Amino acid sequence: MKSIVFFDIDGTIATEDERAFIPQSTRDAIKRTRELGNLTFINSGRTAFNISPRIKELGFDGYICGCGTYIEYNNELMFRNIIEKDECLRIAQLMRKCNVTPVYEHTDGYFFDDKAPMTDGLRYFMEVFVDSGIDVSRRVEDDEFIFDKFVIWTNENSDMELFNREIGKNYTIIDRGNGFYENVPLGYSKATGIAKILDILGIPLENAYAIGDSMNDLSMLKAVPNSIAMGGAEALYPYVSYITTPIENDGIYNALKHFDLI
Repeated sequence: MKSIVFFDIDGTIATEDERAFIPQSTRDAIKRTRELGNLTFINSGRTAFNISPRIKELGFDGYICGCGTYIEYNNELMFRNIIEKDECLRIAQLMRKCNVTPVYEHTDGYFFDDKAPMTDGLRYFMEVFVDSGIDVSRRVEDDEFIFDKFVIWTNENSDMELFNREIGKNYTIIDRGNGFYENVPLGYSKATGIAKILDILGIPLENAYAIGDSMNDLSMLKAVPNSIAMGGAEALYPYVSYITTPIENDGIYNALKHFDLI
């Protein structure tokens, strides 16, 4: 029976810095495990359009994107959660009342709100997007405005009591630190994405592996019996079955080797 391996991107496949360096040993390990008949999936909070060509060229069999809200296998869409337009507009108005700075993430792009305060975090993100060739011209007023999930930055005048009370009714609020929050429709996560693709492909849970480096990978790591933390991700160590070496010290290769996946 084939196995299936789920990978986070930043800090796991590629270094989490301006280089976004992918070690050759990582490339070799992914190629080798696929040659042996195992499946490899990206499992990311990023929406589908934001999986870079550098990641795709590694040859993954599928992608779980947007924290489980989108699943693709062999270039075929297997699942997608749709948020209705009226709900998207309601959230956009609520975010203005909360005085936070949102970025709305859709399967094929980002939407921004010019009425929201500018933050250092948003400014940095937009600079990275522009450098990466990502369109930053779309706005909440556009006719095609819709999203799969969204993030916010807070400021000293943000109404977080209103935000937590109202958003918490329908979304999981993930505190990423430093006033940055990721918001995913209730019932969806990296873990639900794993459960759904295992069911679709008929792969038993004991043949599933997950590799991550940060606390937003925790649901994914808890969802499988074979969970792997990258070296240096100390916060995850109590929750995983194996700790590999850091990314630039052949972390992915050593993890797959440990589990006889290469």
